[in-house]
Amino acid sequence: MAITYDWNCKTVDVMLQEDGQTDVVYNVHWIVSGVSDTKDPKGEFYKATSIGTQTVTYVSGSPFIPFADLTNDEIVAWTKAAMDAASAGSVAALEAGIASQIDLLINPVSETKTIS
Repeated sequence: MAITYDWNCKTVDVMLQEDGQTDVVYNVHWIVSGVSDTKDPKGEFYKATSIGTQTVTYVSGSPFIPFADLTNDEIVAWTKAAMDAASAGSVAALEAGIASQIDLLINPVSETKTIS
């Protein structure tokens, strides 16, 4: 089973002014979705999502990208780097968790039932 991951890091918190810059990103609200290449009985691909936040740090004097010029890909790269710096392998662990969620959808080990 192959899984495609999509990182959405388009929502951020910014400091209005910091080190002579405006709209400096310091916190990223991320959504990571995984979609399997396996379909369920209804013909839909299995998918799972995880959400969270990650702080990122602007280092004074380093290259600065104005907010209007930022892309999701740039913020994803910052987010992944900050996650792995905080705990090595955390990006891989997050994606492995999503893969496990999808595997449990494909191969459930429990279900909810109601007594009549």
